[in-house]
Amino acid sequence: MQFQQLQYFVAVAETRHFTRAADLVHVAQPSLSQQIKALERELGADLFLRARGNITLTDAGEALLPLARRILADADTARHEVQELAQLRSGRIRLGATPSLCTGLLPDVLRAFHDRYPGIRLLIEEGGSHDLVRELARGALDLALVVLPLPTPSPALTTVEVLREDLVVVSSPEAPAPGHGRRSVQISDLEGERLVMFRHGYDLRELTVAACRAEGFEPDFAVEGGEMDAVLGFVRAGLGVAVVPRMVATRAGRGLRVTPLARPGLSRTIALAHRSDVAPPRAARELQRMLLER
Repeated sequence: MQFQQLQYFVAVAETRHFTRAADLVHVAQPSLSQQIKALERELGADLFLRARGNITLTDAGEALLPLARRILADADTARHEVQELAQLRSGRIRLGATPSLCTGLLPDVLRAFHDRYPGIRLLIEEGGSHDLVRELARGALDLALVVLPLPTPSPALTTVEVLREDLVVVSSPEAPAPGHGRRSVQISDLEGERLVMFRHGYDLRELTVAACRAEGFEPDFAVEGGEMDAVLGFVRAGLGVAVVPRMVATRAGRGLRVTPLARPGLSRTIALAHRSDVAPPRAARELQRMLLER
C-alpha cells in the first residue's frame, strides 16, 4: 500500500468521479485508475462499485475511507511539524518593543533565544505602543511588546500579559534627593521637581503626566523629547529627575539614585501582542514561549 494510492482513493471517494479526482490530484486519469486497481489487488477487495456515471463505495471502501483520511492527515501533520522545526534553524523574527523594554526586559531573553537558535535573525523595531499596534496591523511585525491598555483597542490583535512592573524615580546622586531624602516618595512629592521627560507618544510620558495631574499639579519639565538612553543621561547630568521602570533603573548601573514610589505607586502592564487572524511563525511562537516563561 502506497501513500500516493491512498491520496488517489480519497480523491475518488470525495468526488465520486475518476476524471475529476485525477484533476484534483494533478495526475492523468489512466494513471489514477491503475493505482486504484493496484490498491484493490493489494487489499484483496474492490473499493468502488463502478457503474456508468455512478461511482459508489463498497463496504471495503467505506471501511478504508476514515482510516485513509487519518493516515493522510497524520502525514500532513508530520510534514508540517518537521518544516516548523526546520524553521528554527533559519529565518527571522520581526519584534517590536518600546525603548524601555529594549533596555530592561529584552536583552537577557534575546541572548537566551540567540544561544538556542543562532540561525534566527532578530529584527527589532523600537516605538511607542500606538506605533507598534499600527505596524502589527499592517503585517510589518510578527510580535510586539506593548503597554496595556492599548491606546486604541483592536479586536484584530491578541494580547497576553507578560509582566506588571513598578515605576521608580531616578535622580543624580549629586543632586538633592526627591522627597527630602525619604526612602520612598509620593507622586505629590514631584511637584516642584524639574522632570526629564520623554518625547510625545512615549507610554511613560502619558502615564507620568496623568499621575501628576491626578494629584492636582502640572509637571515642570527641565528637558523633554528624549528616548530612554537620553533621559537617563540627562538625569545623570543632574538636569532633573525621571520616572522610569524599575527594571530599567536596575540595569542602568552606576550614576543614578533610585527611589521607590510609595504605595499605591505607579506600575505598568506589559503584554505580548500579535495579529488574531494570522498565526505567528514557529520561531516567533518559540520566542513568545521564552518571554512568558522567563
